[in-house]
Amino acid sequence: MNEIIFLIGEAPEGDYTAQALGVSIFTEADSLADLQDQVRDAVRCHFEESERPGIIRLHFVREELIAS
Repeated sequence: MNEIIFLIGEAPEGDYTAQALGVSIFTEADSLADLQDQVRDAVRCHFEESERPGIIRLHFVREELIAS
């Protein structure tokens, strides 16, 4: 695996969540800077060094409601 993708969402409380696609990794943090650190740490913990992806992609997902 050369790349891992995380879906990034904003919780109603204002913090951020990150969930990996295709791999069972989930983490959260109070700020985007902290979330990046948490994601890096989670990837390091989940994969052996020889199997660790070289690229971590963060895909931001935002939900909006509009009146019809």
